[in-house]
Amino acid sequence: MKVKEILDKAYSEHHLTKDEIKFLLNSEGEEKELLFAYADRVRKEYVGDDVYLRGLIEFSSYCKNDCFYCGLRRSNREAQRYRMQEDEIVEVAKRAYDMGYRTVVLQSGEDPYYTKDKVCSIIKKIKKEVDVAITLSIGERSYEEYKAFREAGADRYLMRFETSNRELYQKYHPGMSFENRIECLRWIKSLGYELGTGFLIGLPGQTIDDLANDILLVYELDSDMIGIGPFIPHPHTPLKDTEAGSVDLTLKCISILRLLMPDSNIPATTALGTLDPLGRQKGLKCGANIVMPNVNDLKYKLKYELYPGKICINEDATKCRGCIESIIISLGRKVGQGFGQSRHYELKKAVYN
Repeated sequence: MKVKEILDKAYSEHHLTKDEIKFLLNSEGEEKELLFAYADRVRKEYVGDDVYLRGLIEFSSYCKNDCFYCGLRRSNREAQRYRMQEDEIVEVAKRAYDMGYRTVVLQSGEDPYYTKDKVCSIIKKIKKEVDVAITLSIGERSYEEYKAFREAGADRYLMRFETSNRELYQKYHPGMSFENRIECLRWIKSLGYELGTGFLIGLPGQTIDDLANDILLVYELDSDMIGIGPFIPHPHTPLKDTEAGSVDLTLKCISILRLLMPDSNIPATTALGTLDPLGRQKGLKCGANIVMPNVNDLKYKLKYELYPGKICINEDATKCRGCIESIIISLGRKVGQGFGQSRHYELKKAVYN
């Protein structure tokens, strides 16, 4: 098996076997660089040089779940908890619009305080004030809630499955169900959202075989946006003494996913930039086309600690916006205009209509 042959197949067919994916995940040296180059070529051909910005609004640090890897977990008594009120969230969305963002991402822990009616009200108020696409990232809800959010005006939904290994999922997500997670993702897809999902790289016990299955599950779910990033241990979780995930392996996963899903949106995540000062740049050079800067006030940025050491949390949103644009321009790319809807989603919608 030769990397060049696998990459040529991926380039022309956008499909690989599990063994071929594993072979690419194990690539090193010149072969790894060739993988990155192919992914960048496909990115340019299918989604162009535009890098779209998403304004991230982390509106609640409360969470009912107890996931082993997350700093917001219910059992973390050291976590700083806050909840933003409706009008406060709307004001941040308006400010993001004024800074040039045309998508806002409303993200929180799984916080039951924000009922169906509260979330719908927030969505409607934002849509009334500014012309933005709204992505929700608020975890597992009922089909009826997802339907109501969509009808209220939500455009996209982001929820990672984190790992396709059922045993690892159950181990690190006490009281939760892998099957329910996947069912939620299928509901979201069926309701006409742009679906975003993905996985963590480097969870303790995860293997290359698992990562290949993760990639195949993203492919099977026909994701419009793919969010993947390295695991970073948090000092107030059960995984505090474990090693962080690999930046290199994360870049390989981004590249392979770009080859398999050439017109989906793929972010260069903040976690990449946290583990490597050039992490986001590297992600953008091997297939990524999205960046998600935080647009919250500093008082909230500092409290929403999924993992420690997160970059940019001491910068105000305006400075962060200018910084990320400079990075994008330095790579010979440009900031995308408009909503930056997934081309994968657009093409499917055109077929269905």
